[in-house]
Amino acid sequence: MHRLLLLGSLWLLAAPPASSIFQRPTGSPAPPRLQYLLEPLHAVVHTQRGATATLPCVLRALPRNYRVKWSKVEPANYRESIIIITNGLYHKNYGPLSPRVRLRHSHRYDASLTITDVALEDEGRYRCQLVNGLEDESVSLTLHLEGIVFPYQPSNGRYKFNYHEAKRACEQQDSRLATYQQLYKAWTEGLDWCNAGWILDGTVHYPIINSREPCGGRLLLPGVRTYGARDKQKDRFDAFCFTSALQGQVYFIRGHLNFKEAGQACHNHGATIAKVGQLYSAWKFSQLDRCDGGWLADGSVRYPITTPRERCGGLPDPGVRSFGFPSKELRTYGTYCYVGK
Repeated sequence: MHRLLLLGSLWLLAAPPASSIFQRPTGSPAPPRLQYLLEPLHAVVHTQRGATATLPCVLRALPRNYRVKWSKVEPANYRESIIIITNGLYHKNYGPLSPRVRLRHSHRYDASLTITDVALEDEGRYRCQLVNGLEDESVSLTLHLEGIVFPYQPSNGRYKFNYHEAKRACEQQDSRLATYQQLYKAWTEGLDWCNAGWILDGTVHYPIINSREPCGGRLLLPGVRTYGARDKQKDRFDAFCFTSALQGQVYFIRGHLNFKEAGQACHNHGATIAKVGQLYSAWKFSQLDRCDGGWLADGSVRYPITTPRERCGGLPDPGVRSFGFPSKELRTYGTYCYVGK
């Protein structure tokens, strides 16, 4: 019998006696044993945007007649998308991933999936399924992109996006809507934001480190607070976007430029004015550190700080600071440009 323990103000579930920890509940079916597929040594594969990643799937034996089917689990619409099917001799690719996937096939038992030029939308859960008559079995793996989550709202203020507008806004800023796992990880790394925002599965959340009155009150514990699933057409919130490593460079051009002149200055250098996601990526992965506010493609003015100091906003933590969306006619700031490799 489990026991409830009171620790401070928290109720905790006490562990069962040691003798019962490994006992299977009466009547509970044993997990199916894999006969042909090897259990992957690591269920999570870590990578970055632009890299090549391989999801392992290896057979211990070859059935007489079989197929291996790779698919991607799509949490936003509760379905699986087929990527590739092989019978060991021939294979066929499917869907938008088709041009960038292949079977590694380093030996006759190897059905591992290799993805080249990894994109933001490639993150997620994949399934390698052995189709063998009545003895089908599968293993699941997760492709995890190293990256950064940032909150985003448009120039006309907070809580203006329905789900579809939030999704499009992130994509326009070289990012995509974050998953819950990405938002949770960002919270563990210090993301503290009082405005609620959409994430990829259509739910709405906000991450709080320091409990305070405007953010649900001081009595609520820190955490990723949730509004749950909302109406994707009618309800309006901000967005939590996710981006990963750049295949290019972000740099700053000094000057007293209005927004149009900022775009032209980047164009004159063979570059484009940087997007918000590109600036966050340069801050995260290239340690871009500048005390100068600069125009970005959405009309906002921001600057990245990796080494906090008194004369650069005075805040104690690293981050991308924002001046909001000043008048585009204002000639006060330089510009951040992006050039691809």
